Amino acid sequence: MKKVLFVLVLMMAVVAVNAQTTKTTVTNAKSTRTSIKVAELQKNITDNIANDYAGFTIKEASSVTSKASVTYDVVITKGAITETLVYDKDGIFVKKLSPVAKHKSVKR
Repeated sequence: MKKVLFVLVLMMAVVAVNAQTTKTTVTNAKSTRTSIKVAELQKNITDNIANDYAGFTIKEASSVTSKASVTYDVVITKGAITETLVYDKDGIFVKKLSPVAKHKSVKR
């Protein structure tokens, strides 16, 4: 009986050690942002901005590559209003990013 119990404990130890040494490969692909010229934007993007955001001008644009997908972030301005628009690789509007709150520095 002691031999059977010893063999069972030994087998459980081997299973436990094997489970802990199994490698799991996790790749965290970082997104890359590349600035692009406004003139290089697709016609669909510039037409959409001209139609839906009349009076706004394109301040800057960037191409974002993440997990094999490409999106375009376009910053537009009109006076003190600044908006960031996201378009997919085909130039189709995806979403408008919420404005980032400006933090005032506090003097101590």
